[in-house]
Formats: sequence, C-alpha cells, structure tokens
Amino acid sequence: MNLNYSYFPGCSLKGLGRAYEESLLPVMKHLGVEMQELDDWNCCGATAYMSVSEEKACVLAARNLAIAEQAGAQDLITPCSACYLVLNKAKHAMTDSPAIRDTVHRALGAAKLTYSGKTAVRHPLDILVHDIGLDVVKEKVVRPLKGLKVAPYYGCQVVRPYSTFDDAWNPTTMDRLLKTLGAEVVPFPLKTKCCGASLTGTIPEAGLRLSYIILKEALRRGADVIATICPLCQFNLDGYHDQIERHWGNVRIPTVYFTQLMGLAFGLPAKQLGLHRCLVPLRLPASVAPIPSPATPTQP
Repeated sequence: MNLNYSYFPGCSLKGLGRAYEESLLPVMKHLGVEMQELDDWNCCGATAYMSVSEEKACVLAARNLAIAEQAGAQDLITPCSACYLVLNKAKHAMTDSPAIRDTVHRALGAAKLTYSGKTAVRHPLDILVHDIGLDVVKEKVVRPLKGLKVAPYYGCQVVRPYSTFDDAWNPTTMDRLLKTLGAEVVPFPLKTKCCGASLTGTIPEAGLRLSYIILKEALRRGADVIATICPLCQFNLDGYHDQIERHWGNVRIPTVYFTQLMGLAFGLPAKQLGLHRCLVPLRLPASVAPIPSPATPTQP
C-alpha cells in the first residue's frame, strides 16, 4: 500500500503533545503511508481565537489550507482535534459567508497565496478506517492487546459540529480500530463529553471536575486505560491527578493516544511511541504477548 498525504501537525504535536506525533509517524510509516509535513505551516489559532475574531481566525487557518493546496495536496491529515475543528470551520465559513471569504482571499493574496477549497481536512482515524482499512491494520498486528480493557474517548471537537466521518454522538471508528488491535473495548457513554478543555486554566475547579467525571467513569466501567485522539484531552486527563485527588479522591488511570496502542500492537518499541512521557504509566496485562524479537538471520 502506498498512500500519500500532506500533514499539518499543529503546535501541540511539537510541544506537550509530542507523544502523539512520536507514535503517529512510525505507525503510519509501518502501514506504508507517506505524510509530507507542510512547509512553513503556522498555528491555526486553536478554538479560542474563533471567539476573538472569526475573520482573523479563518485567515490564519486558511493560510495552511492554501499552502497545502499549493503543494498539490488533495487531503491534509490533521491529528489535533482543535486544529481539525478550526481548519474545517474555516473551510465552512469561506463557503457560507461571502464577507469572510472576501477577507480571507484578500489576506491570502497579500501573501501571494490562493485557496479554492479543494483540499480536504482529514483526521487520522478517518484515514485508517476508510482509506487504509481495518483488514490491512489487522495484518500488521503481531502483538494483540488481548485482555487490555480500553475506554475510547473522542472528546467533543472531532465529531461536532462536523460529523464528516463518524457519528456526532456515538462515534465508533476508534472502537472498531481498538477491537482490530485485539483490545477489549468497554462501553463508554462519556466518549464525547468535554474533558474541561481550557477551563483547567481559566476556571480550574470546573475544568478539573469535568476531567474527574470522565476518569471516574472509565474506572467504574473496568477500563485499564483511556485511549484518546486529542492532545488537550490527553493532557487534562493525565496531568491533573494530584489536584483532582485533593478534591474528589484517587481516580488514577493511564490516558494514552490511540496511535500508541496501535504501535504496541504492531510490535514497535514503547519508547519509540512516546509512552515514557505518560505521567500515569501504562501497564499491560500478562495476557498481552511480549514484543516479538527480530528474526535471527539464517546462516549460510
């Protein structure tokens, strides 16, 4: 299989969310997917900037779309949930609002860029399930995650308001992917509930309580680990256990990226997947086979 995409990492995957990129790149390469990082990409403005100035936020996001289109990209892989949402919002705003479209085109023109709207913004889950296919993923599994109980947590941004590749209220792409890896997916009704997002930095108690509710429910459901697709969700659910424990008690459970679980199932080394960055370490059950050793070359 030889699939080629442009790749917009966004700021998080170069900073606190670097474990996402560290696992995404080798997993995609293992599947034969080529991802070319956009040259000179800029911050998308994240979701907060939309409430400050929708037009300026769209200009920021559209510059990345224009660069991708200029590079000949039909599809742009965008793993960060906030980036995925903002880039899609910019595309929709340019279609729905002539005023925003004109502002964006004038701004892009000043930078000698154009954007016609052809480049699609795609999430890795969408690519994995609908372009690559779960049958191909299953062929790469050498270390099935048998006995690992996983709570799939999507967060609130990837499937709402644009449910372009999954259901807005009960997404299942990650569930199906995790089952393909051999994991046991626990029913998780809070899979699209907000984790607290930036509230943890503005109204801490409100944000922390939202994270606590998700962590507590995952434990109540018997999960060994939460799998997420969002850098901010991973940070919130992994990074505030001390504060949460002081308010509501111990709900420690590891939260990892779904790509890290994919890498483990493919037999890739844990450190190569950024698992050493987790504050609550992932402990695999004894039923998960050890990483297979490389085959010994046959002596002539």
